[in-house]
Amino acid sequence: MLSVHTSPLEQPGTGDAGGLNVYVSETARRMARRGIEVDVFTRATSSDLPPAVELAPGVLVRHVPAGPLEGLRKHDLVGQLCAFTAGLVRFGARHELGHYDLVHSHYWLAGQVGWLVADRWDVPLVHTMHTMAKVKNAALADGDVPEPQGRVIGEEQVVAAAGRLIANTEEEARDLVTLYGADPAQVAIAPPGVDLEVFSPGGPCGRRSARRRLGLPDDVQLLLFVGRIQPLKAPDVVVRAVARLVTQDPSRRGRLMLAVLGGSSGGDTDWLGELRAMTAGLGVADVVRFEPPVARRELARWYRAADLVVVPSHNESFGLVAAEAQACGTPVVATRVGGLRTAVADGSTGLLVDGHDPGRWARALATLLDHPARRAQMQVEAVARAGRFSWERTVDVSVGVYSAAVRSRRCRPVRPVARAACLDPTGPLTGGYGAVAVAP
Repeated sequence: MLSVHTSPLEQPGTGDAGGLNVYVSETARRMARRGIEVDVFTRATSSDLPPAVELAPGVLVRHVPAGPLEGLRKHDLVGQLCAFTAGLVRFGARHELGHYDLVHSHYWLAGQVGWLVADRWDVPLVHTMHTMAKVKNAALADGDVPEPQGRVIGEEQVVAAAGRLIANTEEEARDLVTLYGADPAQVAIAPPGVDLEVFSPGGPCGRRSARRRLGLPDDVQLLLFVGRIQPLKAPDVVVRAVARLVTQDPSRRGRLMLAVLGGSSGGDTDWLGELRAMTAGLGVADVVRFEPPVARRELARWYRAADLVVVPSHNESFGLVAAEAQACGTPVVATRVGGLRTAVADGSTGLLVDGHDPGRWARALATLLDHPARRAQMQVEAVARAGRFSWERTVDVSVGVYSAAVRSRRCRPVRPVARAACLDPTGPLTGGYGAVAVAP
């Protein structure tokens, strides 16, 4: 597996780490349990990182030096793809051709690398977009910068080069076909999953227990935002909606809280600092609580503690936060866009809101905050819906795609490929055959 710009070892919710990191980690672990050895290649970002880290038995995260260890942002990495690819080719040169059976690249930067190394090793390339420039540019937030034309072209090239594509939802599959010219027969749909052992309601006292562990009062109405602080995720919409709620009904001030879990993301701008300033300017600094990203089990406590989880993103390829929240028995209020239309059942497990008008969001939140009986019914249905999203099913589809890609590749006429010289003989690989994941 290839994940050039972010590593499955990183904490989701800050920088460039998010749902993609969870996807790579969860699928790789489960593939290893099925006997598929997985190497995940990602870019080295610290001198403290060893060349390889065992993520789980059968899964190694391998750090490839490519450019400065610190100070590079995601949009700077285009200039380091050659260096990353060179490191990967040197790594592969330590072994006979055929050591890897398949390359699965995640995000377009990794797809550019995967395109070359899959061809060099004469193995299939499977690619997952996660996000697409043409889709993001069609739904930009105020103050957000459009994705450059270079990314659009790069994505088109990866779609054309990949033997198989895995989409998160039916809508993403349609976008691949209509916007990028993908062959429908080459696109499979594998919705991301939820770890139901971690994300669960926690029993009849789950909410009360979670609040006690987090130091939250039992009687507060808690709204929860989880994600990177950037225009795409639109946390400002929820802050403005909360300000509307408090202005319209001042009695809410003492019983309403918005918790924002996440770190600043998206380049040079301190979006977290700007959001804090906006909160103070709107007069709701006493209502909004900022928290850093937390590990999964702590995150599950926050989900259980919340009355509602809000996902106001301008676009989501799936919406992992919405699925995880529902697994914990918490209804979700989300934007009616992208994969959120798949993750959330409107009117059953939460509400879908059209657009980002703060007044409309305030009305949607009030509808559920003021009707606890309706929320209680949604809690039951939310748990049932989240049970549909299983990482095992994601891996079932992925392994089926892998098998078809390998069979298709083996049916082609054999072409001779000269083995590269061993440029870097240091350090053995784990041996055997397996999938390779690249996450620079």
